Amino acid sequence: MTFSIEGHFSVIRDPRQQSKIDYELLDILFLCVVAMICGAEAWNDIELVGNARLAWFQSKGFLLSGVPISDTIARIISRLNPEEFQRCFINWMASASKATEGRIIPIDGKRLRGSYDNKKGLSAIHIVSAFAAENGVVLGQIKTSEKSNEITAIPALIDLLDIKGCIVTIDAMGCQEEIAEKIISKKSDYVLAVKDNQKKLHDEIMDFFDCAKQHDFKHVSYDYFEETGKGHGRVETRRSWISNCLDTIEKTEKWAGIKTIGMVESERYINGVTTIERRHYIASIKQNAEIFAHAVRAHWAIENKLHWVLDVTFKEDASRVRKDNGAENLGIVRHIALNILRQDKNSKISVKSRRYKATLEPEYANKILDGLF
Repeated sequence: MTFSIEGHFSVIRDPRQQSKIDYELLDILFLCVVAMICGAEAWNDIELVGNARLAWFQSKGFLLSGVPISDTIARIISRLNPEEFQRCFINWMASASKATEGRIIPIDGKRLRGSYDNKKGLSAIHIVSAFAAENGVVLGQIKTSEKSNEITAIPALIDLLDIKGCIVTIDAMGCQEEIAEKIISKKSDYVLAVKDNQKKLHDEIMDFFDCAKQHDFKHVSYDYFEETGKGHGRVETRRSWISNCLDTIEKTEKWAGIKTIGMVESERYINGVTTIERRHYIASIKQNAEIFAHAVRAHWAIENKLHWVLDVTFKEDASRVRKDNGAENLGIVRHIALNILRQDKNSKISVKSRRYKATLEPEYANKILDGLF
């Protein structure tokens, strides 16, 4: 991945008066990214990393005026326009990670629990992210406004992304006609979970597969894929059916590009107890159960490889940053740091261990930061 901080982030408008600038904006942005890679969690941590690595920064042409104090860092980052910052991030990802045919792009939301402010009556902000499941990098994010939710944020995020030829997966919240149409308009496909927020559609899909299973899918066009996994004391068998029979689904014309309906049955055996869960989907992909199963399973990567890592490794939920745009902009910095850490394909250690190693071993930090300038 190529990351040119000057090439991609120099267009962000500096909110300060030009006559009062002691530290260049790009210097501060670069400092925040490097500090986050090296284990920083708060503004004062960023200042500490800057002072500890000042000679290295200056050897690269940054922080020639020294390291700003944490209050200055917080004030500047919190005043940046998050839409401009986000667009720079997305443009960087678009240039560094080209979309490939059939790539799975899960989209899901996450609440930054520590960003609420009871005194000001502000609830915690909610971030919707797009994730490349195969290589584990964030493609973009967008904050939901106070009067909206994921239903309005998802189309806005899709508008910003280059997802041509990809398969977008979204949970039941995103199973909306407008979202399906937006995905198709971007020349991509979708696999959308269906639950009781689309009750009639959900009932129609359930009835179809219940009836088809009872008759062993006789005279029904379908494809089937099965896989079994073992680990952590449990055995799970996942069975996936997908069918292009849409005759029992009313008003399919409402769903742009719809070609198939699908069901995944997960049978789990844990400590002598067996449970079965069934999930239902609409999709614009062809009748291929293996691709369908892969898309459904890959969707959970955004929870396991992004949200979980942000909370456990970067302590995002514990962050009390809340002033102005600080929480949202620091979230973008975390995404940048995570993407860079994930580019170390030779290391088998966790992201948490990579941050720790970058803190302890300047040589390792230099290696993974090699393309940042």
